[in-house]
Amino acid sequence: MSEARVWLVTGASRGIGLATAKHALAAGDRVAIMARGEAVDQLAEELGDNCLALRADVSDPAQVNDAVQTLIGHWGRIDRVVNNAGYHRGGKIGRLSLDDWQAVLDVNLTGALNVIKACDDHLQAGAAIVNVGAVVGFRGFPGDSAYAASKSGIAGLTRALAIEFASRDITVNLVIPGLVLTEMTEGLSPKALESMRKKIPLQRYGDADEIGEVIVWVAGSRYMTGAFIPTDGGLMSSFGILG
Repeated sequence: MSEARVWLVTGASRGIGLATAKHALAAGDRVAIMARGEAVDQLAEELGDNCLALRADVSDPAQVNDAVQTLIGHWGRIDRVVNNAGYHRGGKIGRLSLDDWQAVLDVNLTGALNVIKACDDHLQAGAAIVNVGAVVGFRGFPGDSAYAASKSGIAGLTRALAIEFASRDITVNLVIPGLVLTEMTEGLSPKALESMRKKIPLQRYGDADEIGEVIVWVAGSRYMTGAFIPTDGGLMSSFGILG
């Protein structure tokens, strides 16, 4: 039986991050779940001995570094990194504050960079990084400029790091969820959600569990790197986009 892998999953107290952690645990792996709130502590207890709580804000490099050192002290290595932590603030450009713009970039883009930099020295050949993107990073939607910019940025970061890490036999890929009902979508009106659902070829919302399953599969693929993997019910195919 192969040795259990060690995962670090950010934004893991709910939604896609939590679903990813559960899939990895079900495969017999060990998972460190990182989130800002206190809920992550209780959640780790509920998930069992193979789960470690790391309370940290990904936008704060010092907190991230401390959390990664805690993980290394606990399990000695990192085999899988999932950058899932996300933050959303919308509004058309005239109403979007610079503070909100910066906050979105700090979590969604710089936060991922902070995590990767903190893990860099601990990643060995065979490790994998999976970043979580968004459809809006490839096709613009009115009032979503900050989130779109951050997710376009994570796509570019993924491709650049895939080339940079390839010589070390470390893969870097991007999973692109479609419309998944999580806390981040709670601010959308029923009318807006229904309008978006009708544009999805499969005619339904995604489930966090479905995205988590794909993330775990992507992390295990050894010859795929720099790839963008839409998991969106066919939405991006209907746009005719994906480079």
